[in-house]
Amino acid sequence: MRLARFHTADGTVRLGRVDGELITDITRETGPSLRDILPDLPALRQRIEAADGPGHHLSEVTLLAPIDAPQKYLGIGMNYREHAEEARRAGITVPANQMWFNKQVSCVVGPNADVVKPDISDELDYEIELGVVIGQRCKNVTAENAPSVIAGYLVVNDFSVRDWLQKRSPTFTLGKSFDTHGPIGPWLTTADEVPDPLALQMTLSVNGEVRQDWPTNDMIYDIHDQIAYLSQVFTLMPGDILATGTPSGIGAPTRNFLRVGDVVRAEIEGLGALENLIVAEG
Repeated sequence: MRLARFHTADGTVRLGRVDGELITDITRETGPSLRDILPDLPALRQRIEAADGPGHHLSEVTLLAPIDAPQKYLGIGMNYREHAEEARRAGITVPANQMWFNKQVSCVVGPNADVVKPDISDELDYEIELGVVIGQRCKNVTAENAPSVIAGYLVVNDFSVRDWLQKRSPTFTLGKSFDTHGPIGPWLTTADEVPDPLALQMTLSVNGEVRQDWPTNDMIYDIHDQIAYLSQVFTLMPGDILATGTPSGIGAPTRNFLRVGDVVRAEIEGLGALENLIVAEG
């Protein structure tokens, strides 16, 4: 299933089932919060598939971030082999273990929302990533059991303000957490619809020029290893988002940063696309 949060002209937030170019309102069966129903999604599946609420063409609605108010939004750094080599060539030390950072959840916006270029930096960068959404509260999950706690997948663009990553702060949190710098979506594709999340093609373009084009099978630490690693430390909650790493082709090595007016499109095979306009602050 593909599940999306959306609103029409009246502004009321609804939950919908996406079938092709149509979205069917399932709010009567589920309520408007996708995060709230994630633990019960398997039991609700039959009702959701049978729902026959009002239908809309996707062009008639505004898609919102699929996960409302996630508790955690975590990203792993340098998790693609070619990207790690790209960093090494630039003189950056590649970590010996999984390197995680936090994106403040206030950065989350919808799949077609404007992304603000902050006045205080000219180093706004893009990073397409496969996003994993946790479906069950869990702790100390083994890699073998990790599939059982995954609700589904979505597209992530981990926008980053490069000069705020470590130059102005010893951690990545500030440079990763500017408002609007966490578009996700366009919907949640449930895990059963993705037979092999490590066999997907990711493509990111700026104004139609392809900048990143790489398969997800280049991960150093796969998704199950990531969940096992994190869940040793803290409890993962339904709706938590894990951004699983970006491939080579980011703007930083060539200082090819984003400018106001750029249109950034991030697409993952079978999961849909984000398309975000870069706008000036204020």
